[in-house]
Amino acid sequence: MRLKNILWMSCSLLIAGCHFSNAKPENVQFNELKLGNIQNCKKYSGLPENWLKDKHAGMVWIPSGSFNLGSDLAYPDEINFGKKQRSVQGFWIDQTEVTIAQFQKFVEATHYITDAEKQNEAAVFSPDIKNPQQWWQLKSGYTWKSPYGRNGQHLNLAEPVRYVTKNDAEHYAVWLNHQLPSELEWEYAAKANTQHDVAMHDEPKNADHPVANYWQGEFPFQNLNQDQFKDVAPVGCFPANSFKLYDMIGNVWEWTTSPYTGAHDQHMGDYQHLRHQPIQAQTFVIKGGSFLCANNYCARFRTSSRHPQELDLATSHVGFRTISKN
Repeated sequence: MRLKNILWMSCSLLIAGCHFSNAKPENVQFNELKLGNIQNCKKYSGLPENWLKDKHAGMVWIPSGSFNLGSDLAYPDEINFGKKQRSVQGFWIDQTEVTIAQFQKFVEATHYITDAEKQNEAAVFSPDIKNPQQWWQLKSGYTWKSPYGRNGQHLNLAEPVRYVTKNDAEHYAVWLNHQLPSELEWEYAAKANTQHDVAMHDEPKNADHPVANYWQGEFPFQNLNQDQFKDVAPVGCFPANSFKLYDMIGNVWEWTTSPYTGAHDQHMGDYQHLRHQPIQAQTFVIKGGSFLCANNYCARFRTSSRHPQELDLATSHVGFRTISKN
């Protein structure tokens, strides 16, 4: 049953040594979002200034460089055998996960219908104390525009869009002349030149305060809400990394273009050619963890964290961000 394959992983904050060039596109101007705390994120409309007028609104430039992919301190499929350096060409990337407000503009312009709407079902995190091993259910009425169900709470346009499949995310990206990042590109941006790995059960805290939206307490029934969010948070409520990117760990997992076939060195390599060839894989790598990441279960609150996700399954805790090469 497809629900048995649903990940619901967690956040990620592992990082390895990186080396970067200083090359930037000429005449680059950055209109950076000023988020990074709960006060500012709760006031955010979900739309970057000059969005759809400036092609790089809400994005930052990531310079070319090389880095160590993966981690030796976590799950086996994250291990970087031989500690190989990976090279990445520069690109633009969204500072935040794509918001409901942004996705709404896409739907208004294109009349796009998501897979969850067509299928009339999505995987919803619904823990049942009477059946403690069954945390997920397939339900109708849960879509990008009703992430809490048909009769759920008021829609917050600054939250990351959820209940989107890889297909939905790619349609949005193409509309903007963007694309989804590969796993390599995503992790390179997330690690942001940090020079050390984070061990699997080291929670992302600063002076005992969570610095990401992940699960504090015993999953799946005790949620202490120490990060002030029981569920998903508006984008940008926690400090950015040194590339000025928000929520690269926690909040929602994020789609990539990379097929998931096991450990890194079973399938890693030059990802550029994959965008020009048919991809037959049914599961793809998602990155970054989510608000469901708990230390007692999967502890994926590191930048190296990865998990397979069925490409046609919309879920409570998976969203995306986009990149641009021009």
